[in-house]
Amino acid sequence: MPTSRASPPSNPKQLTLMRSKLRLGHYSRRTEQAYIGWVIRFVRYQRLRHPAGLGEAEVTGFLRYLAEQRGVAAATQGQALAALLFLYRQVLGRPLRLEGHLPRARTPTRVPVVLTRSEVARVLGQLEGGYRLVGTLLYGSGMRLLECLSLRVKDVDLERGEVRVRRGKGGVDRVTVLPEALKGSLEGHLARVRALHGEDLLAGGGRVELPGALGRKLPNAAMEWAWQWVFPAARAYRDRVTGARRRHHLHPSAMQRAMVAAVRRSGVGKLASCHTLRHSFATHLLESGYDIRTVQELLGHRDVSTTMVYTHVLNRGGFGVRSPADVLGGLGLAGFPGSAAEGTIQGPAQPSK
Repeated sequence: MPTSRASPPSNPKQLTLMRSKLRLGHYSRRTEQAYIGWVIRFVRYQRLRHPAGLGEAEVTGFLRYLAEQRGVAAATQGQALAALLFLYRQVLGRPLRLEGHLPRARTPTRVPVVLTRSEVARVLGQLEGGYRLVGTLLYGSGMRLLECLSLRVKDVDLERGEVRVRRGKGGVDRVTVLPEALKGSLEGHLARVRALHGEDLLAGGGRVELPGALGRKLPNAAMEWAWQWVFPAARAYRDRVTGARRRHHLHPSAMQRAMVAAVRRSGVGKLASCHTLRHSFATHLLESGYDIRTVQELLGHRDVSTTMVYTHVLNRGGFGVRSPADVLGGLGLAGFPGSAAEGTIQGPAQPSK
């Protein structure tokens, strides 16, 4: 990739327009940052030439570079393509016609890492304070990490035992289960959060960021208890535009670091992460006999084929298949070559001298 220490694209109007188009389309803030980042990388790769003077050949070359030289994952390359398609269609008004063979990164088929129930208990037991509450809620509800951390007080219904996920992946709302075992702990946690909110109000703060244009429509809503984060950050900050003292939700990296340390201390020999708790939630529900459509709704998958991966994790293929080797023990065979009952595996007999 050509390298340059020059600044990003020198036409900030195009990036500003792209941000405006993304927000008008209600894309998430993370998607906005990712798309802008890919446009900047594309322009740098093209030695700071303006995208208006480039076309299908240059975009294809960039995607080929990502797939063949950088070896990026298929999802990463797909995101880069989506960003450039958006740029040319929505910002430059010139949709790309990428006909023919488009270089694609290979999509490997991976079975997700899943913890057993005892392993989940061991890992969660190594988390402390609010981190344990977050981890248990991730496992007990199947939420993604950012979905959990961005919960508002109004999204948690202790009486009904429900959690409403707002604008999850794909911008779709859904309802998932709130573990009965967490109600007491969560109620105590919310009491402490409310006390912290009261202290912030007395100090001239107590505001949170509101979605969309709600902050302009309801100026005082940012201070209301219902809109506060369930898992607020430890520190407040000053908004660069308004100067208001706000408090954001707990940053995902803080929980991720706590999870990595907990897995290490637990002695579980798996590369588990916060998302592993979501995989374990789905797998354990299927093991308990819940139908896959129910699990699909709780996870927020658009297509049931995405949820079907957990039937492979179960090693059942959805049909409860039992290996034929498991019935050999009932035929009077005490052991098999190489097993503890038969000793170590022996090599071929050596010819006598």
